[in-house]
Amino acid sequence: MPSKNTVKEFDVDQMWHVYNRGVEKRMIFMDDLDYRVLLSYLKIALGPEIPKETVNLDLAQVFNLRRAHLHSEVELVAYCLMPNHFHLLLYQYSPDGISKLMRSISTGYVMYFNKRYKREGRLFQGTYKASHISSDQYWLHASRYIHLNPLDAKEDYKIYPYSSYKYFAGKQRPKWLHPEWITKSFIGTEEYKTFVADYQSYKYELDSLKKQLAA
Repeated sequence: MPSKNTVKEFDVDQMWHVYNRGVEKRMIFMDDLDYRVLLSYLKIALGPEIPKETVNLDLAQVFNLRRAHLHSEVELVAYCLMPNHFHLLLYQYSPDGISKLMRSISTGYVMYFNKRYKREGRLFQGTYKASHISSDQYWLHASRYIHLNPLDAKEDYKIYPYSSYKYFAGKQRPKWLHPEWITKSFIGTEEYKTFVADYQSYKYELDSLKKQLAA
């Protein structure tokens, strides 16, 4: 029986937390360029127009990402790319929008990665996983969880360059990102920043407890 989080069909007008990691927990982003390439795939696929700030994509790749018109089917709400995994918070309007998006960006990125590093075979640990976000309150918590991910790598989540936190914290958002699904529940950016920071100590406590139990 497949995992309950391995979603093949997605309900429309719903929020989903989509995530995947490298096969055998291997690194899927080796340097800044790798991160920017995957972000470029997302920007091109989900923006209303082709953005200027993209890297390492040829015209054929851009055409393939744009022809599906995914920007009208899926909205990217939050994201965090970590060295060996990634998290995306997505809102879907069509039944197969997420499936098409993930197939497009995953296939393209694996081809790029294998060519760059002269390797073959799988890069990701099987099919991506997705969890249904069933309530507004859960949406808020999911965004906070995603934005605090850099702490696991001993990074400062407030300045981590490969997450959407900066757009929630005040930086002008790009057209390919839709943090308003979350930020509309807060009175300004300071309240959201406090919301995330308040959970930081709780996360440390949970991590410490897990280590003690595993000892």
